[in-house]
Amino acid sequence: MLGLPPDIWQPVRLTVELAAITTLVLLVLGTPLAWWLARSRAWWKEAVAAVVAMPLVLPPTVLGFYLLVALGPNGVGGPIAGLWGARTLAFTFEGLVIGSVLYSMPFVVQPVRNAFEAMGDRPLEVAATLRASPLRAFWTVAVPMALPGFLTAAVLGFAHTVGEFGVVLMIGGSIPGETKVLSVAIYDYVETAQWREANILAGGMVVFALTVVLAMTLLGKRMARVGV
Repeated sequence: MLGLPPDIWQPVRLTVELAAITTLVLLVLGTPLAWWLARSRAWWKEAVAAVVAMPLVLPPTVLGFYLLVALGPNGVGGPIAGLWGARTLAFTFEGLVIGSVLYSMPFVVQPVRNAFEAMGDRPLEVAATLRASPLRAFWTVAVPMALPGFLTAAVLGFAHTVGEFGVVLMIGGSIPGETKVLSVAIYDYVETAQWREANILAGGMVVFALTVVLAMTLLGKRMARVGV
């Protein structure tokens, strides 16, 4: 297409797959964590929250370095990969998913936690008076009321994963079809002076970023109008 090399779309597909899987995993794992952070009265919960939020301030290469060590053959990744006959989780798509989940976690957990905290105790107390079990109250009351937080978390988690570079480069390298995502592909094209290809992918990322910001703004205004 347009005289471009046929493999230019491979990083796009791989990035979308990585972002989608990461977002799904984070919503599954992050929701109970966000609920606990919002509802728990444990004195040490803010220490847990600080650990979750560390990727916001930790240089990506630092996190990537420790993940590379952990996922390598001499870390926990070695025995895990050995279950299916591999030597390491580093430089694999599975390793990218693990790294992306850890790196994007605060972008999913924090909006959901904020949404749970904003609803207060009253809705759950009313549900309890109607003999709803805690689990039923969570699914029928808390989750619907926190829906804006879930939408924000999903968008931010997906977008942040798409834009990753430092972590994915450290733990994944640049293996075509396996770990060469969009951000790494742009870097490789620049390194080899393939400016046209780099400009097309970089321009696409700019359009994507603008679309995400605009969508978040419009979504926020719409929800404010309907009082969600």
